[in-house]
Amino acid sequence: MDPLKKAMPARVQITAILRKALLSGEYKSGDVLSLTGVAEQLGISRTPVREAFQTLEAEGLIELQMNRGAIVKPIGEKFITDHYEMRALLESEAAARAAIRGLPECEALLQRLKSLLERISAVSAEEYEALNLAVHTAIWTAADNERLQKFLESLWNGPSVGFTAAKLTHYIQSTQEHIAILQAIEVGDGETARKVMTQHIDRSFDNILKVFGYK
Repeated sequence: MDPLKKAMPARVQITAILRKALLSGEYKSGDVLSLTGVAEQLGISRTPVREAFQTLEAEGLIELQMNRGAIVKPIGEKFITDHYEMRALLESEAAARAAIRGLPECEALLQRLKSLLERISAVSAEEYEALNLAVHTAIWTAADNERLQKFLESLWNGPSVGFTAAKLTHYIQSTQEHIAILQAIEVGDGETARKVMTQHIDRSFDNILKVFGYK
């Protein structure tokens, strides 16, 4: 699992880390998640992990077991479809709103993305994922709607690619899409920002369907 980062509240981060692990195939159906084990792995107390487990159970991803932690449930195509449809709807709206309202750190993020793209083959997963999160959270914040931002935080699952040789290809395509989204936001083109963000999320959706063998 990924380490905790500072861009989100701990409870939200833990839920996102576990959701990513589940959707990337790191955990399989029937695996047992230990409350204590996850807490120790992440170097945190059991309380926020317990809250994350409760959220993931409500989403239908795990089943809490008395004194046994949680059991990973099968992830069906309908769950994946619903998840990414919501991300596409909400994140495309956030991108369009960011183009209207402005994104102060847009130029700085574009420079970081272009630099990363130039040396992409040597970029670590940790560096890529940190910048990926920074781009998305900056757009959510710029949309200037607290409820929208919280919904998007609750759906976050990190880079949508499993443990495959295609990871570098995903990093390249995703970074190019991030650049296109921010360039549209920079010039105030909300419709282009919306369109490219939708394409970005749809490609991630396609990746996850392949991870689970639905395509």
